[in-house]
Amino acid sequence: MDRIVVTGGHKLHGEIPVSGAKNSAIKLMAASILTDQPLRLTNMPRLADTKFLGQLLRQFGVTVTETGQGVDQETLFDAREITSTFAPYDLVRQMRASFNVLGPLLARTGHAKVSLPGGCTIGARPVDLHLDALTRLGALIELDEGYVSATAPKGLRGAEIEFPFVSVGATEHTLMAATLAQGTTVLKRAAREPEIGDLARCLVMMGARIEGIDTDTLVIEGVTSLTGGEWSVIPDRIEMGSYAVAAAMAGGEVRLTRGRADLIAALTDRMVEAGVEVTPTDDGVIVRRDPGVRLKATDIATEIYPGFATDLQAQFMALMTTADGTSIIHENIFENRFMHAPELARLGADIAVHAGEARVNGVEFLHGAPVMATDLRASVSLVIAGLVAEGETSVGRVYHLDRGFERLEEKLSACGAQIERQHGYHDEH
Repeated sequence: MDRIVVTGGHKLHGEIPVSGAKNSAIKLMAASILTDQPLRLTNMPRLADTKFLGQLLRQFGVTVTETGQGVDQETLFDAREITSTFAPYDLVRQMRASFNVLGPLLARTGHAKVSLPGGCTIGARPVDLHLDALTRLGALIELDEGYVSATAPKGLRGAEIEFPFVSVGATEHTLMAATLAQGTTVLKRAAREPEIGDLARCLVMMGARIEGIDTDTLVIEGVTSLTGGEWSVIPDRIEMGSYAVAAAMAGGEVRLTRGRADLIAALTDRMVEAGVEVTPTDDGVIVRRDPGVRLKATDIATEIYPGFATDLQAQFMALMTTADGTSIIHENIFENRFMHAPELARLGADIAVHAGEARVNGVEFLHGAPVMATDLRASVSLVIAGLVAEGETSVGRVYHLDRGFERLEEKLSACGAQIERQHGYHDEH
């Protein structure tokens, strides 16, 4: 098992290129099922999650070909012939987003059998909304021993669907299925995350007819088939935000490139309020901070986009552990998403959690200790805290981190961080 070891006290100076967005790439990969023509995705991240989904697509007969390295990474998907519509538990359990192959398989072939998902343990995230929406589109669905069996022998048909609450996964899943449904589908209370806009624009490039992109009402006029093409994955706003927080935590000056400042505005607004200097550029931001001056405690509350992203909450909490004063952090998206708080406390942080609120009383210093990653975003918050902790911080169970961060040690090391990956140690947690 791997762990990441960080020696704190080193300022960051340099440039970090932002990778393609994981949360967009995996849905674009699922969209490749909708066409029998090749789909080429550029700016593709190489992550555990994209690897898992690539294995699942191959299970269906899709040819997946990766080329290039670094900023030139791309992947070609060729689903000209779907040879299987069965998604087994041992593949789907590794990443809950892989459940989103159900809709494309159903729309393309008229039937599919997909395992119910697994993934990070950050609260109950049922797939009821997904199944309800597909049922509204005419699918016949049965649940049997942990599998969803769905058929649409006469094809899917358009419908008006109003989600009871905003759901990114259900919006994306229904959007993909509706592109090949007969007639018009209207999705109300749709999520507006940038990754959904990226998916919708790629589908339009492939021949889909979608109106209302980036709004909470999507109108999809079904077409009989989609084409292939080439699409560049949107920059990863969560990776970008994480490195922005890392630069603010350690101090120094870091230029984040190949990104978009507007995608992390809710975060950088709070960072500026805390005393960090953030300068937008044509392709990202420059983050500067004098490590000799303590940051000011700043409150946040997670919200649906364009509010403060829940996927950046753990990172911001790490930043606030050494701020001057008390920060109040409200988590409004997922329950059970403060599992990183006890691990930050092992580094000397003073955090009190009650239900969906965390009070972070800033301390002057953190100290290195062994800690354990509990989920994807929590794992990087521990690395960020380790950048300033006195001595050595070792982060275990970094397979969580590998699901969403590409070449993290390499990118931080290039800016002066003392960080390394160690292989084959025994996890005592």
